[in-house]
Amino acid sequence: MLVIFDVEGVLLNAEYLPVLAKLMGPKKEKEIWDITMKGINGEINWEEGLRERVHALRGIDYTRAYDIAQSLEIMPGAKQLCSFLKKYGWELVAVSGGFTIITDRLLKELYLDKIFSNELVFKDNKLDDVIVSVTSDKSLSVKSYIEEKSLTKDEIIVVVDGANDLKLFDLSSFTVGFCPVDIIRKRADVIIERKNLSDLIPIFMERFSDKLNIQK
Repeated sequence: MLVIFDVEGVLLNAEYLPVLAKLMGPKKEKEIWDITMKGINGEINWEEGLRERVHALRGIDYTRAYDIAQSLEIMPGAKQLCSFLKKYGWELVAVSGGFTIITDRLLKELYLDKIFSNELVFKDNKLDDVIVSVTSDKSLSVKSYIEEKSLTKDEIIVVVDGANDLKLFDLSSFTVGFCPVDIIRKRADVIIERKNLSDLIPIFMERFSDKLNIQK
């Protein structure tokens, strides 16, 4: 079994760029949040919005950007859920429209097998640009991994929150909306209403008892 997670708002209880924008004052923070929410809700072209946000934050020092990235709160229940699933040999993958600066730490902290994310570009230790590897169609990033592992839709679970995660649903036969936006809420098989990923443990135990060797 493979579980595919979104990162910001799912594995991390934060959106990185709005937090970073605080370094440049409340006006800049509001500007970044406005663009972020339009992207989450699917109101603007996602890639264009990402570049716009990064370019609006040009000049931020790398050390400060890194320190903030490392301080982002891991979602309550994430370690419990990931530890539980790894105990039964499940594979865990994250797909993020965010950046390696925030995702790399999750490989070790959450026992993930693979993370797909974008990369911030720093010149002379100042934020300058972004290399976009994960597009608005996040499914493109993980398809090769799924093919390599010869996984079927019945072996894949998707846990996401935003409109730009929607195409991941096509890869899976069981989908979870985690405190989601409306379009995800309408499409997901299960909705988690509170910010605690451990709420998924009893749901997985019930739904996938045969894959967890759990006696009902």
